[in-house]
Amino acid sequence: MSKVLYIKANAKPEGLSRTFKISDKFMEVYKKSHPNDEITTLDLYKENIKFLTESDINTVFGPKTEESRKHPILKYAYQFAESDKYIIAEPLWNLSIPAILKAYIDYITVTGITFKYTEKGAVGLLQGKKAVNIVSRGGDYSSEPFNMYEMGDRYLRTILGFFGITDFTTISAEDLDIVGQDVEAIVGNTIAKAQEFAKDF
Repeated sequence: MSKVLYIKANAKPEGLSRTFKISDKFMEVYKKSHPNDEITTLDLYKENIKFLTESDINTVFGPKTEESRKHPILKYAYQFAESDKYIIAEPLWNLSIPAILKAYIDYITVTGITFKYTEKGAVGLLQGKKAVNIVSRGGDYSSEPFNMYEMGDRYLRTILGFFGITDFTTISAEDLDIVGQDVEAIVGNTIAKAQEFAKDF
């Protein structure tokens, strides 16, 4: 049995979010293919994730004890570290991830929980885990010439790699805001790819 964390980062709800149309279909197949897994859905907007304060930062960099597991700032980092698989769903906004997802990453990038410092520098503590990023984009940012502008998926791949998570797959729906594109067909094709990938994730 694996512990799975489904992280949703879009202000639009199910039914209106093209990202969630894809990721929720992914989850339907995943649940059928992995019936014994423990799945936790974390909708960052429903969690009302806020930016870290000065006090919060002191907690993030402070000592970690059994009591710290109960701290509202650190609970997300412990939850993330104790999971085995991650499904992240978000749109590309302004060439990057939504700010609320970056705020969440600030909560989980915690010394002594997801990484640690050694005499040789930082070392990730989450080796052997895997992640899939499901993202929707208005243009085609997966190939030239616009791939150089894509900094959302690139950032997630980098920060999770920093944690030690190098098994990272991207499923993207491209060109959703380009005039003349068949958006329903693009979303449908991406759903099919996502569902196929979900079977063995």
